[in-house]
Amino acid sequence: MARIAVADGIRTIVATPHVKNEIPTPALIEEKISMLTAYLQKMGVSVDILPGGDVSSLLPIEVVSLYTVNRTNYVLLEFPHSHLPANAEETLFEWQLAGLRPIITHPERNPSILKHPESLEHLVQSGALVQVTAGSLTGIFGVDVQACACHLVSSGWVHILASDGHSSHHRLPQLSEGVRVAAQLIGESAALKLVQYNPAAVISGRSLDV
Repeated sequence: MARIAVADGIRTIVATPHVKNEIPTPALIEEKISMLTAYLQKMGVSVDILPGGDVSSLLPIEVVSLYTVNRTNYVLLEFPHSHLPANAEETLFEWQLAGLRPIITHPERNPSILKHPESLEHLVQSGALVQVTAGSLTGIFGVDVQACACHLVSSGWVHILASDGHSSHHRLPQLSEGVRVAAQLIGESAALKLVQYNPAAVISGRSLDV
């Protein structure tokens, strides 16, 4: 996966295991990243791996705060795959009240947002950032998800494109094709911002004005 990412032009990866049912400890994530980093250096694969997690919106805030992106105040927020909860704005408020900056992951695949994309605008206005999967723009999740992803990007409600890579043969860690589609929608400069400037601000903990 690291070789595939590097070949695609990726130089930094945030490792974001699911944090919901079986919850990996932050120490375990750090340990695994350290082991992987040492192995990649040995194999001559030049990519930085940083800690994080794709954190369930249902978890208590004291757990959520342990899984920020690269120890910043940014944290990936994953709503249930089945729907957008009625208390979504309340969750955002609670996380922000705790000093966190939530980034909603893959909203284009949420059935509620597929039906009512404008519901995401309210969450952005409530202070959330939005991360769309690059493969959604290229159609790997189907035409409905692709149409939703393109609409969200075109509307200016998306701040980050991520690979959401899962393996070396399925859902690959690649961004370039997604960037190409985004560039057709919003221009090359704005598309590159989704994979360069904005993610760089997140992993360094800098303020991101959206």
